[in-house]
Amino acid sequence: MPDRSDTDPGSITRVAGIEVGHFTDPRRPTGCSVVIARAGAVGGVDVRGAAPGTRETDLLEPTHLVDQVHAIVLAGGSAWGLEAATGAVRWLEERGVGLDVGYGRLPLVPAAVLFDLPAGDARIRPDAAAGYAACAAATRGDPAEGNVGAGAGAVVGKVFGLDRAMKGGIGTASITVDGITVGALIACNALGDVIDPDTAQPVAGARTPDGLRLADTRRALLRGEGPCPVLAGSNTTIGVIATDATLTKAQARRLAVAAHDGLARSINPVHTMSDGDTLFTLGTGAAGRTLGMMTLSAMAAEVTARATLRAVRAARSLTTDSGLWLPCAAELAP
Repeated sequence: MPDRSDTDPGSITRVAGIEVGHFTDPRRPTGCSVVIARAGAVGGVDVRGAAPGTRETDLLEPTHLVDQVHAIVLAGGSAWGLEAATGAVRWLEERGVGLDVGYGRLPLVPAAVLFDLPAGDARIRPDAAAGYAACAAATRGDPAEGNVGAGAGAVVGKVFGLDRAMKGGIGTASITVDGITVGALIACNALGDVIDPDTAQPVAGARTPDGLRLADTRRALLRGEGPCPVLAGSNTTIGVIATDATLTKAQARRLAVAAHDGLARSINPVHTMSDGDTLFTLGTGAAGRTLGMMTLSAMAAEVTARATLRAVRAARSLTTDSGLWLPCAAELAP
């Protein structure tokens, strides 16, 4: 029988209380994606990469005051792209969404960015208007995948140079167990290869010198092939894992930790000095109960791995204005 993850992979919007919107800049491949929880959601975060670009992650610490956030922004454009969160804050405030601080409602919107500047004119990157537009496009429908939103300019497999890399993207997946759903939205711009966790085989990543096959970065490095110099922070996989289970802030943090196991199953190498790998979690509590952290953690890792794989399988090839060819997974044999 076919794997249900292939026949119906689900999506993060299958989680009650979650909406997703993308903005893709038509001037070059870049953009941003927003995951909205209008009623508020318990949030968590875990940063594993050594070169992150983030905003408002400190408020997600379990010992800190604020209990809920209202959206998460994922964006291209490196640190410049963090401005997209400002537009999301404005859009939510206009609709009365946010923490009541007495003088108004303050939307709490953590964010993370990835480095997609090689894909076209680097002076074009997500700004506040882009974040606002992503919110305006948000729906409860299954979000688009591949070369959209935060995945528009994503590239994977840069260990041996950008000229041997491939197109990355954004993907989503969900799992429901006993009426509880966990979903993920992952923008994959990894330094390493993307691996099919069921077969342990590379699906997209660094190519052989002739550009026609996958090099298998792990095996190439272990054979002694030296990596090219890599600009710090020029990679990164970022994402959001959401559930309708009830969570405490401490549990939300632990769920983000567990979700990184899914990145480790689907990216190799991962969490490098040149990646800023960051995963957020949101617990809407809409189900009114939980399955317990053992099952939720297993689900979080699984949907993260599946969404990462879907990010590259949904991607389409790109040739930049400078002539750089970035093939997609569908174009290369393993």
